[in-house]
Amino acid sequence: MPIFRSCLNSFISFFKKMSPEISRYFIIQELIYRWRRKIRQDNRPYWLKKILSKITARYAARFVKPQFKHLGKGSVFFKPQCMKLFGSNISVGDFATFIAAPDDYIQMTGWDAGDWAGEINIGHYVLISPGVRIMAALKVSIDDACMFGHGACITDADWHGIYDRTKVVGEPKPVILEKNVWVGEDAMICKGVTIGENSIIGARSVVTKDVPANCIYAGNPASFIRNLDEGEFITRKDFFKDPAKLAHDFDLLDRHILGKNTLWSWIKSIIWRDKTH
Repeated sequence: MPIFRSCLNSFISFFKKMSPEISRYFIIQELIYRWRRKIRQDNRPYWLKKILSKITARYAARFVKPQFKHLGKGSVFFKPQCMKLFGSNISVGDFATFIAAPDDYIQMTGWDAGDWAGEINIGHYVLISPGVRIMAALKVSIDDACMFGHGACITDADWHGIYDRTKVVGEPKPVILEKNVWVGEDAMICKGVTIGENSIIGARSVVTKDVPANCIYAGNPASFIRNLDEGEFITRKDFFKDPAKLAHDFDLLDRHILGKNTLWSWIKSIIWRDKTH
């Protein structure tokens, strides 16, 4: 235990030289690493992760980026092969993070069949988690630094008429999410809704009416829980204020965590997995 404390204190003092937000992140990651026997760890060697990351980036540039009308700089993709994009009017700003999974594809649909020309406009610094679906027959606008939990769904249409069930799309109404909105896991944002800046939508909520800025709504249908009025927000925009330093810090973390991994230990973790993996 003294050795653990000594190592951890050294690590913490090293990263205190970084920005407070990044320092806290690394400290948490180090604690997770030190107790790795209790969770699944990354057994890849550092060099292998770097090679795979480059392959992923090239795959995204070759097969995913061309599907966007616009995709800004600095975007990061996890499992880009697990993304489905439909339509020609999907735009995303700088430093977006897409986290897809084999069992939970990210799906974005800008319906542009017939007379429809659905648009999806997403700002900078967004976080899109596995299973997120964004569907627009008219227009879905998402401002900077918004975050979407696992399985969240945003749609501006019913996709069928209420009385004429053969009517495709129905009567769409635009959806607007202002800056720094956080949509929880499996929440549903319905057509015609505007969500104000900094507001949070609770997990599995169904939002059918406008949500004011700086508050929490949850439930089905979503209703007011409380205001957010305790000070300034630290957003994903702040997280990316120095992208070069951020990338360097993440690389240091990878070197620290994966530095002792070997190719053999990685192969062993795949073929002869046990509780240490």
